[in-house]
Amino acid sequence: MAAPLAEFGIAGFGYAFGEDQDVEHVAGTYVTDPERVVRWGYRTFHRAADGVTSTALAAEASRAALARVAMDPADVDLVVLANSELAEYPYWDSSAALARELKIRERQTMLLTEGCACGVTGLGAVAGQLALQPELDTVLFTAVNRVSEFHRNRMNVNNAVHSDGAVAVVLRRGHDRTTWLATEQFTDSDFCDWFRTDIGGSVTPIPPPGWSSANAPSGTERVQAHFRKDPRQLQEFGEQLNARVVEVVERACRRAAVRREDLARFIYINDPDGIADVAGSIDFPLARTNHELASDHGHMGAADQLVALGTYLDRGELNSGDLVALAGISIGMRWYCTIFRV
Repeated sequence: MAAPLAEFGIAGFGYAFGEDQDVEHVAGTYVTDPERVVRWGYRTFHRAADGVTSTALAAEASRAALARVAMDPADVDLVVLANSELAEYPYWDSSAALARELKIRERQTMLLTEGCACGVTGLGAVAGQLALQPELDTVLFTAVNRVSEFHRNRMNVNNAVHSDGAVAVVLRRGHDRTTWLATEQFTDSDFCDWFRTDIGGSVTPIPPPGWSSANAPSGTERVQAHFRKDPRQLQEFGEQLNARVVEVVERACRRAAVRREDLARFIYINDPDGIADVAGSIDFPLARTNHELASDHGHMGAADQLVALGTYLDRGELNSGDLVALAGISIGMRWYCTIFRV
């Protein structure tokens, strides 16, 4: 197998979560039909307290990761922030804000905002930077999701309960454990509008009278409208979604020169129903996915897959040499996968 252009691995993890909320207990405060949300299979999710920003969550996770490997922030060569939600301010570089919080000065920073994909696809971007800049040795990579409840109803975006959390990993060149092998992604740009938020951008910066995220249309409604609510077309598209997940996993495995059949763990976005569907499509045992973990965390956007990977490593549920796929679907619409060897 040809060695990747940039060989690096994960030296340590750190986490930060909002306060635990019981889905069944609070769903009625977000939607008028809470039984629909409960059927998605989530038990709990995390909601950050008012005033706790995405930068604060990211900084907490980052400090925990650095402490775990006994590293001083000054030793970080590159700070990468993958933020799948709105930052605190427009025209603002939240990766620089994270570096400031950590007192990391005069270092490179990188901001990734491709929805919940960027916590996985961003690892490929890091590989590119390491390949281009041989002087880079240590990267702090942090993925955060902090829902802006003014802009979005966390239970009415799609068929997921959106949750607040962050994960940080210390990536080191030449580290021989939990090593990155490949990242693959592709986008179907025809569907790029489906899950956008219409309020707060340059087209409609101020909401019209009476507008509220509590009753704004969901992305799922745009999907249904696109297919004119035709059951046959919706079913065919659902099958296509899963087929493309299989395709991107196969592409990533080929790029990593490994076989899909040899994967020890398949980690998907935190969507219990979606995980079950995709696992069936690739004939993968549900017990070796993040199905149970997803029910307890909710959908933390860009943080989902790395939280799960770190959790399984912490629990001792992965062995040296195991192959792990981190995969998902994101806004764009984007299909993506990264392969690690433990």
